[in-house]
Amino acid sequence: MTDSANLNGVYTARRKNGSQYFRASLTFRRKHISLGSFSSEALAHKAYLEGLSLIKLSPEDDAVPLRLSDHHPENFLTYKKWVCLINFRDNGMYFTTPIYIRPRFFYYYYSKELVFKFDIDDLFYYATRTIMKRGSHYFVADFGMQVNIQSRYGIKNYAVPERDFRFLNGDSTDYRRENLDIINIYQGVSQEGQDSSRRYRTKIHVNGYYSLGIYDTVEEAAIAYNKAVDLLLKHGSQTQYAPNYIDGLAPSRYADIYSRIKLPQRFLEYLKGSIIK
Repeated sequence: MTDSANLNGVYTARRKNGSQYFRASLTFRRKHISLGSFSSEALAHKAYLEGLSLIKLSPEDDAVPLRLSDHHPENFLTYKKWVCLINFRDNGMYFTTPIYIRPRFFYYYYSKELVFKFDIDDLFYYATRTIMKRGSHYFVADFGMQVNIQSRYGIKNYAVPERDFRFLNGDSTDYRRENLDIINIYQGVSQEGQDSSRRYRTKIHVNGYYSLGIYDTVEEAAIAYNKAVDLLLKHGSQTQYAPNYIDGLAPSRYADIYSRIKLPQRFLEYLKGSIIK
């Protein structure tokens, strides 16, 4: 429960242990916006005034509106909160995630130094999900699961830049679909050649890489990988291989390709003569 403090935009609150803290908030265009929690009433009020300076200029005020580049570490509001407020001021839409809308795309400010770009079709998705980082991967929480943002664009978690996918303009933060070239969509499969000479090589890693052949179609190459996985599991492999799911291929067609594929003798001899772990 909160009570109004003496200063505008500030409310007192108490933690479960009974200690007091102060919350700042403001209302703009009939939208009530929380600005955060602070240790003192004075700090909360300064955050409130800073929020007002971002979004409210009086009619007689000819000052230039504050921009994101004007944010400094000594400001009372976070950089991400600045993004939310300035986007609301400029575009009339308030999001709790740090999004700034442009005509055909939007920026997502993970930080001041790292800004992702997405198509406007992705706006609702990222307006309701916060991008986080684990190791070198960026992900969102989606129905209780951690979903790598690259998977939304057909980039598998095993994909290698420039081999399996590439950003056409060289910007690895630009996830607009027109900027993405997905080269290899299946595990263990890599493309060789271009146009009429294009073929697909399949490899699998088991105590080193084993070549599983070169195939005319990407579906054949992906199924060859699946067949190798099945044989490895049959021979006692404990490795958790992720088989390929070939979308749009009828079960009968899959079974026909699977039965016709002959894996290389070197790989078959390895299966017979090795204890697989």
